[in-house]
Amino acid sequence: MENSQRQLGRPRKSTNELSTKDTILQIATFLFLEKGYPLISMDDVAQRADVTKATVYYHYKTKDDLFTDAVVKLMERITGGINKIFSTDEPFKVQLHKLGVAHLRATSGMDVNLFMKEARHSLSPEHEAQLKEAEDKMYQAIEDRIQQSIDKKEIPPCNTHLAALLFMSMLLTGKNHEKSFNSLEDLVAQTIEFFWNGLAHQE
Repeated sequence: MENSQRQLGRPRKSTNELSTKDTILQIATFLFLEKGYPLISMDDVAQRADVTKATVYYHYKTKDDLFTDAVVKLMERITGGINKIFSTDEPFKVQLHKLGVAHLRATSGMDVNLFMKEARHSLSPEHEAQLKEAEDKMYQAIEDRIQQSIDKKEIPPCNTHLAALLFMSMLLTGKNHEKSFNSLEDLVAQTIEFFWNGLAHQE
């Protein structure tokens, strides 16, 4: 499951054989995830990446540019991980369980809503648009799989966009009350049962 966790967002820790820009981006991603947008400066990124501050600014004119690129790439990796899980022949319910476990493990110790909220008040409309486009693609991957399940008559017709949003929101809600469950696996299993029963009673 460690591999799924990496595929669902966090980059590999090794920076070997990466370009300077990719190294900067990878280091920045870890720092933003670890401490949040407000507490990380371009100086912090330069020091951790072992490059000059000028080098960081050569690749990214502003901290907002760096943050946006980091989060967009993060969402692209998450989308890739989702698509990989959904590319198997396993039942949709099993795939949802794998997605739920991988997602919660990948965001362990993170308040995702706070992480985004701390940055968004200072981002430009252009940056916001880039983030929304990447986020939409991530949810679209889930929507597409729900539609496939509908087409196969595994579940009744439903609003696929709403269903995707609800599933991820339910996982996040459960994560915020994780102590109420026996384990992360139990949290995901109960969330999926609740979600699946809701889908089953759409008609």
